[in-house]
Amino acid sequence: MATDTTEVKAIARYIRMSPFKVRRVLDQIRGRSYREALIILEFMPYRACDPVLKVLRSAVANAEHNAGLDPASLKITQAYANQGAVLKRFQPRAQGRAYQIRKPTCHITVAVSPEATET
Repeated sequence: MATDTTEVKAIARYIRMSPFKVRRVLDQIRGRSYREALIILEFMPYRACDPVLKVLRSAVANAEHNAGLDPASLKITQAYANQGAVLKRFQPRAQGRAYQIRKPTCHITVAVSPEATET
């Protein structure tokens, strides 16, 4: 039984968004087909959908161009967001105090591979 384990991925780094908010979107598309994921991302109301959609399209373009795979047969095998560098800023407050503001970034990784056709 020969299994084709071709997996093609795309990574978007230093996205100015919290990884927690991105993971909420990635959990919805993990394990689904490319077409299903496109529909889900198109109609979800979260701001994190835009960078995730961009990474997904990039991964599928990599699979099509570099590995010669058919986009219609692709399935999302991995989708995760790691924490990136945190930009630290300060907000002036009353009586000479300064409060720290943390602006998180994340790295989004999406991997696709052809769906296994069982015969």
